[in-house]
Amino acid sequence: MTSVWKRANTDWLHEAKWGTMTHFLADAASSATPVELSVDDWNRRVDSVDVDRLADQIAGTGSAYHIFTTGQNSGFFCAPNDAYDDIVGKPSRLSQRDLLGELAAALRRHGVRTIAYMPSHGPAQQRQAIEALGFTPKWDMSATGIKPGSYLAAPDVDARLTKALRNWEAVLSEWSLKWGDDVSGWWFDGCYYADKLYRHEDAPNFRSFAEAAKAGNPESVVAFNMGVKQPIISSTEFEDYTPGELNDLWLGNKWAPQQRFIDGAQLHALNYLGAWWGEGPVRIESDLAIGFTRHVNRFGGAMTWDIPITKDGNIDPEFLPELSAIGRAIAR
Repeated sequence: MTSVWKRANTDWLHEAKWGTMTHFLADAASSATPVELSVDDWNRRVDSVDVDRLADQIAGTGSAYHIFTTGQNSGFFCAPNDAYDDIVGKPSRLSQRDLLGELAAALRRHGVRTIAYMPSHGPAQQRQAIEALGFTPKWDMSATGIKPGSYLAAPDVDARLTKALRNWEAVLSEWSLKWGDDVSGWWFDGCYYADKLYRHEDAPNFRSFAEAAKAGNPESVVAFNMGVKQPIISSTEFEDYTPGELNDLWLGNKWAPQQRFIDGAQLHALNYLGAWWGEGPVRIESDLAIGFTRHVNRFGGAMTWDIPITKDGNIDPEFLPELSAIGRAIAR
């Protein structure tokens, strides 16, 4: 008999009120074009980041937690992973340095929590990885960037991509075990085909995905993003907080103040302060950002603001005064 699923305690996220996010990537966020970058260049970029300086910047804004990308479409990730390399092969696009792990430890010394961002599928713009991992469906998966005609589908690939999801869970579990409770949560992007891939009674499914994420820290919180949903929804009973992706300043939900939970998941909203995810210039002035953060807090939720980060791991200086203003106004 399958045991009853118990969500993690999200009191810390509720009490945090607000946090930050950066897209530290080899290319632009959600890029649909393969990046021209060598493995050596990526390692040099990762090695150039001063994690203590970056942690100081984040903590100095008053941010209670920070979402940091492991990687995305390009296949360049900022931490080593043996399971990934065993499946995909060499030369590895995974950095030799464990940047996310080091940053999480540095942030923890400041009392700031880390949430790891990870795509729910293999890197869409690296054919070698897509084919090796098994993300090669016979149906159209192009919403994730994995487009028909860009890969060779193996004859034994089933419609649920069972092998691919098991591979991805192995990669995820290794990172989770390595980082332990230095990582307090996960934000999974690109869960656009939930019914086809994750919403099943038997594994692989949302539950097995969440279990892999919690392998190193059972109390870590997990969210599965299915795209912009207004009103904000919870994707599954196996997530602890709502992914909450927004493109504007509108929630659309009709809640009572301090309702806090949506179908059992902690309310959380995510938006970008700049022109786009990971890009400037500032598009939402501090007074408006403060007001919207308070609006989310009024309903018991936490608000995350995405901001640009430079190639050598500095918060874009244009955004620091904005974030500091939010930090001063939103007292925990």
